[in-house]
Amino acid sequence: MIPKEVLKQIRKIHITTRRMVTDVFAGQYHSVFKGRGMEFDEVRQYYPGDDVRTIDWNVTARTGTPHVKKFIEERELTVMVLIDLSASSYFGTVNKIKRELAAEICSLLTFSAIENNDRVGFIAFTDRIEKFVPPRKGLRHGLRIIREALYYKPAGRKTNITNALEYLNRICRKKAVVFIISDFYDDAYQKALSIVNKRHDITVITITDPHEISLPSIGIISLTDPESGKNFLIDTSNPSIRKELYNSAVKTIEERKRIFNRTGIDSVDIRTDISYTKTLLAFFKMRERRQK
Repeated sequence: MIPKEVLKQIRKIHITTRRMVTDVFAGQYHSVFKGRGMEFDEVRQYYPGDDVRTIDWNVTARTGTPHVKKFIEERELTVMVLIDLSASSYFGTVNKIKRELAAEICSLLTFSAIENNDRVGFIAFTDRIEKFVPPRKGLRHGLRIIREALYYKPAGRKTNITNALEYLNRICRKKAVVFIISDFYDDAYQKALSIVNKRHDITVITITDPHEISLPSIGIISLTDPESGKNFLIDTSNPSIRKELYNSAVKTIEERKRIFNRTGIDSVDIRTDISYTKTLLAFFKMRERRQK
């Protein structure tokens, strides 16, 4: 039995995101991700009038008879949403904690896909695979994904993006549209991103709280690294310390962006203190323009 407060929160997110899907995002999603080309169907014998560019030269050489590749239009997509549930996702000083914001964005993407008759799957990860929901269609399935994104209790605390991407490649053999929602506090995931991006259409959505970048001057405070559990005492009234922390955060963010650029992956930067709707909409419009 799901507690009443849990159901209330699920309904709230569903109502909020469903309205945005109906008004704006379903159409933008369709423009960007639907009709993305042709999918291989079979090889058949060549007939006069067939486009010579579709000849399968390997089969032709093996059989001694010209054969062509037959393609069908991609009508139904598989969408996979990967959410980072590591301990750092429970941080937030403005509006919402990062996990709640990630769940809301997950809901928006899920119902945009369902509205376009696509299948949606879900992977929650930390330093291990926490939860896998196989791709399906329908409102009930979408509500299950919201529930898992909001209330699943992970066993791990740290982040292993490489492990999540390798798991995705094992369970998703055909090309999928993949959204990875994380703060990307991890190392050595560039190779895995590059490999997965060759098979799937990857978009990463990074979530950052402003106080992860810049601390206010409020004296000596105690901080805990949520993933390692280490405690620190920091004198935030010291400008040099605040500057050092700021430079370290900016360096991490810039390195993250360089990795995405090197692997050719689209990224969307979301902050807890800024509405994500305009940011996501601008991203969808940018991709639509790029495809024309």
